[in-house]
Amino acid sequence: MDRDRTEHSPGLPAPAAGLAIVVMGASGSGKSTIAAALAAELGARYLDADDLHTPEAVEQMRRGVPLTDEDRWPWLERIGARVAQETAAGAHLVVACSALRRVYRDRLRSGSGADLRFVLLQVPREVLIERVRGRSGHFMPATLVDSQLATLEPLGADESGFAVDASRREIEVLGRIEQGLGL
Repeated sequence: MDRDRTEHSPGLPAPAAGLAIVVMGASGSGKSTIAAALAAELGARYLDADDLHTPEAVEQMRRGVPLTDEDRWPWLERIGARVAQETAAGAHLVVACSALRRVYRDRLRSGSGADLRFVLLQVPREVLIERVRGRSGHFMPATLVDSQLATLEPLGADESGFAVDASRREIEVLGRIEQGLGL
């Protein structure tokens, strides 16, 4: 992606430090799909936080064993460091990351030092399970959807972000996100 477009996209203000948008939710909510499409529309960089999991964590989830907080802390630190690196260089970034709990979002905020905005993708349980079962090549089994939903904490009133019904068509979801971001 060309740097000028990344740093000065028409939909986002020219930054002194970049803006990071975290597209969050349970497995199967469409985080990767929506975040990648949003990044392309905004001329921002895209990061899939799943790519920063260790091989051990991926194998653990593949076996159907949920990650513990202790498993997640180093992963969240890697994400925060990557966001800090990108935004300090003036790049806008869209991150696909579960960010299920408030404490995880707080860790991302403190680790990145960036202006983070969260977009929670909400999808009914049955749709999540159907989506996870229908995809190939991903480590997350459908058996972990309930664990993720039990862990998920909605955005607090004091958090910079909003929720979107992600059971709609992609174009509608993107439109609602852009509207929520004031673009």
